[in-house]
Amino acid sequence: MMRRPRPAPANRRGFTLIEVLVALAIVAVALVAGTQATSALIRHSERQSELLLGQLCAENQLIAMRLSTQYPAVGESTVACSQAGRELQVRVSVHTTLNPHFRRIDAQALGQERPLLRLANLLGKRCAVDHVRCAR
Repeated sequence: MMRRPRPAPANRRGFTLIEVLVALAIVAVALVAGTQATSALIRHSERQSELLLGQLCAENQLIAMRLSTQYPAVGESTVACSQAGRELQVRVSVHTTLNPHFRRIDAQALGQERPLLRLANLLGKRCAVDHVRCAR
């Protein structure tokens, strides 16, 4: 004698295959969005770190020129700078101004041959200790 299959109860418990697949698709989309946001935050923090280190290098060069006893000659030079284990370059450009007692100094920090930032400063010619007017 053959048994007849029993009909499914009306109050079944559990999820259908379609419902599980839809839930998995939603979770996958959320995980991809989260991963992309995390990678964007990491790239941004690395860029900020590189900018900060470049600013330190450029400011160090400007301060070194300010503390130097010699008036800077007009021209360009490149100086290596190591900060936090990273090797950066600082391109220093000295330009004349309309006032011969001042020089404009641009310090551009470079990371992997690409510009990070540029700082500019004016440097005055040092006069005698008693602050009399500089001789022409």
